[in-house]
Formats: sequence, structure tokens, C-alpha cells
Amino acid sequence: MSETLRAARVPELDALPGLVHGFERRAAPPGETREEARRRVEGALAGAGRLLLLKQVHGRALVQAPWEGRPEADAALALTPGLLLGIETADCLPVLVVDPGRRRVAAAHAGWRGTAAQVAREAVRALVAQGAEPGELQAALGPGIGPCCYEVGDDVRSAFGAAGAPFFRPGPRGRDHLDVRAANRAQLLAEGLSPQNIAVVDECTFCRPDLYHSYRRDGKASGRMINFVGFAR
Repeated sequence: MSETLRAARVPELDALPGLVHGFERRAAPPGETREEARRRVEGALAGAGRLLLLKQVHGRALVQAPWEGRPEADAALALTPGLLLGIETADCLPVLVVDPGRRRVAAAHAGWRGTAAQVAREAVRALVAQGAEPGELQAALGPGIGPCCYEVGDDVRSAFGAAGAPFFRPGPRGRDHLDVRAANRAQLLAEGLSPQNIAVVDECTFCRPDLYHSYRRDGKASGRMINFVGFAR
């Protein structure tokens, strides 16, 4: 991997032969545009394979690689080495799922809407539909806005319904705070993943301007991190 790409990784996925994964940390030159950032990351990963990105729309639709352009979806599946799935985030949670034995991967973009729609479960189900055993899958939840900072309104609470109550906590201003990471971990467990096979990068994007972009913190001017997973060609 090129030194131009700074990324957090988890040891559990690093231990899988041939797997390339990471949760990008901000390292952009001053004035770099989002398209320039995408080209930089594509170049850094070119030795491992082709990076494929989505037009993310905060839903649960899943597409299978390869594709041309940027299809509207928030989850993706790759069945062959050399296809690297990219998820762009700036507070939303990147979810990476790996089938080590079959060398297949899936990924999901889980903001509150995607989490309420259970997009992470779609990623797991796509791998299982291709023959994966849920108990053999390994997953990683990347950096995202934490419950320390993610104040939400009644519309978000309503979207999760009564079953979502464990993922909310009262905040200091009397409004709910949402734990997106806990909600997605629960979805992975519900699909049959083993607790020991779910790794977490427990960093809040809002709290760490030195490491991560945050839409909640920086508004429309915020950049994006590109999170990626795939087996090298």
C-alpha cells in the first residue's frame, strides 16, 4: 500500500492472507477536492486491485462488483480478488465483512438511515447467499460519530422503533444520543456472526479533527474518508 494513504486497520483482518483493508485517515494536501482524493486513494491501491465506489443514498440497496460509474447503493459485494469495495464516510459508519475461506467481501455505508434500514444485514446476507457460513465471517466496524457526540431528534428515534431503544441514551442537553456502532454490531450478531469475529475501531470522527472528517462538525465543506476492503489480485 502506498505511503500516500494513511489508514487505520484491525489486526484480525490484517491476519487474513491477501486481504487489503483500511479506514482512511485524513492526509489530504491543502485544497484537495473530493475527486482528487478519490484519485489519490485509487492510485495508492492500484497495486492490489480496482477500487469501486458507490453513489451512496442512505438506503439498503446492494450491488455486486464489478460495475461502471457509481451506482446508487449503500452496500456492495465482491466475489473475486482484485475488486476493492470503497465506502465513503464523514460520520457514518463503514462496515466491512469478509468471508476468508472463499476470499469474498462485502461492505456497507451505515448512517442512521442505513442502520435503521439494516443495511449491514444486507451485506452479510449477500455473502451467505453465495455459500458463506455466518459463523466463519469476520467483520470490522470503522470510525464513525460516537454516542458521545451524536445527538439526534425524535424522527431518528421513531425510525428505529421500540427494538432500537437499547441504542439510545440521554444526552447532556436532554436529547437522545444514538450509538450507531452498537446498533450495527447487534445486526451482525443477529445474522449469526460470532462476537469474537467483530472488530471495532472505536474512534469518534467528531471528536478527532486531527484524524477524521466529520460532516456534523464541519458541515458541507467536510471532506470524506474512503474505507476499503478486498482481496488483492
